[in-house]
Amino acid sequence: MYKIAIIGFGVVGQGFAGLLESKAEVLRKEHGLEIRLVAIADSQKGSVVDPEGIEIAELLAWARDGKSLNLFPGKEHGLDAVATIERCGADIVFEASWTDIKTAEPATTHIRRALAQGMHVVTTNKGPLALHAHKLLAEAKDRGLELRFEGTVMSGTPLLNLARYCLAGCQISEIRGILNGTTNFILTQMSEGGSYGEALKTAQDLGYAEAVPDADVLGWDALAKVCILANTVFGAEITPDPKTLTCVGITGISAEDIEAARKAGQVYKLIGRVWREDGRVQVSVSPQRVPQEDPLAGVSGAGNALTFTTDVLGEVTIKGPGAGKIPTGYAMLVDLLDIHRALTCRKGD
Repeated sequence: MYKIAIIGFGVVGQGFAGLLESKAEVLRKEHGLEIRLVAIADSQKGSVVDPEGIEIAELLAWARDGKSLNLFPGKEHGLDAVATIERCGADIVFEASWTDIKTAEPATTHIRRALAQGMHVVTTNKGPLALHAHKLLAEAKDRGLELRFEGTVMSGTPLLNLARYCLAGCQISEIRGILNGTTNFILTQMSEGGSYGEALKTAQDLGYAEAVPDADVLGWDALAKVCILANTVFGAEITPDPKTLTCVGITGISAEDIEAARKAGQVYKLIGRVWREDGRVQVSVSPQRVPQEDPLAGVSGAGNALTFTTDVLGEVTIKGPGAGKIPTGYAMLVDLLDIHRALTCRKGD
C-alpha cells in the first residue's frame, strides 16, 4: 500500500486521479499495487489532508462542482503545497503544478521538499527537469529515492521510457521530431489552405492554444523539451534559453511558404532536435521542410512524434499524443508502476 499526495489538482492532477479510480482493480490484481490518497493541494482550489484516506470518486465529483478542497471532508485543510508535503506522510508525491519554464518554481521547491521528507516523486512539470535535471536526479539517488518524469515530454506517449529501457543497448546519436501539438495543428491547418491567423484562431477556439500563445508559436515549449531530452538522455547540462540557443518559431511561416513546400513534395513542421557534434551535445528548434517520405511528415493535427537515430536499429520513430488530461495523467500512472517495480526489485534483492 502506497500513501500518495497530489500537488496541483488541475487538468493533469484530475486526469491522474480519475485513472487511479478507474484502474484500481487492474492495478491491484495485475500489478499487486494499492494506493491510498492522503493529500491534495492546489494553489487555487485549496487543500485537504487525511491520513485515513480520501475517497477519489467523491473528490472528483467535488472538483467538477467547483467546490473548494478546503471544504472537502478530511483532517486538515488550507495548507499550502509545501506544508501539505511536510505534514501528509505520503510515500510518493505526484507534482502537477503549473509550469514556469523561466524559474521552474514552485515545482522545484515541491520536488526538493518531498525528497527531503524521504518521498519518491513523479512530476509532469517541464521546468524542473529542463533547468535542474542533474541536481534533482542526484539528490534523489543520494537519498535512495525514485524520481520519474515521463509526462514532461510527449505526455503519455512512452518516449523517455523507450529511450531508458528499450533503447538502452543502443548508442543514440540524434533525436528529432515534433514536440508541440499546438504548432503542428496550426501548420496542418495552413497546409489545408488556412492562413496563420485563421489557424491560430481555430487552435485557440479548440483549446490547443492559449490566449497568449507565445510559448508554443515562438518555440519555447519545444525548446524546454529538447533540453530535457539533452539533459536526461544525452547527459548534457543545457538550459532552455531562447536567446543563446537556436529557437525559431512558426510565426514567420506564410501561406506562400507552405505552398512552395507542397510543390516540392514537402511539408513544414516545427522540429526539435538533439544531436552530438564534435563531442558536444547540441539542441535546436526551428521550422523545417520535411520530405513526404519522412515518418514525421504524416503526423497531422495536434499529434507529436520523435525519431531516434541509433547505431543498432537505425531510425526508430514513436508517435502519439503530446498533451491532454488523460494522456498526461496516464504518464503519471506509468511512472507509479515504474516506481512500484523498482521498489519491488529492491525488496527482492
